Amino acid sequence: MLTLAYGCGLRSSEVLRLRAGDIDSEQKIIRVVQSKGRKDRYVMLPAEVLDLLRQWWKQRPSAHDAGVAVEHRWLFPGRNDHRPLTTRRLAGVQGGRKAAGLRKTVSLHSLRHSFATHLLERGKDIRLIAALLGHDRLETTARYSRVAIGMIARSRAPWRA
Repeated sequence: MLTLAYGCGLRSSEVLRLRAGDIDSEQKIIRVVQSKGRKDRYVMLPAEVLDLLRQWWKQRPSAHDAGVAVEHRWLFPGRNDHRPLTTRRLAGVQGGRKAAGLRKTVSLHSLRHSFATHLLERGKDIRLIAALLGHDRLETTARYSRVAIGMIARSRAPWRA
């Protein structure tokens, strides 16, 4: 779940509501259905994330899969019939933070923020980042994507070649 949040820039609710049919492994994209604002969007699916998803699929809980078509099965099924995990179950993020020795507060949303920031640092167009995050306004994306000091130091004046 953490890898999906960071590797694809997904919100926690989007990660939890993913179904097998939302994954297009041939094109390496994920269809995010009815996201914030009731909009669908597509995000990239890095090969490493796809590999992890394939491993997870083989060992995910499948007690409630009976009678559910494969494409409608939750990637992260909950304890109740035909429901995904809840955001409450994601509380383990803080335990992982402590185990990693991090002092800073970490949330699933901070991974989404890091996704945007790292893409910007790698020179990706902010309009692409906005589309991946599902933002209509660039101002919203700019709020997520802090510019690193190293990126500022490497910048060249526009009149220099």
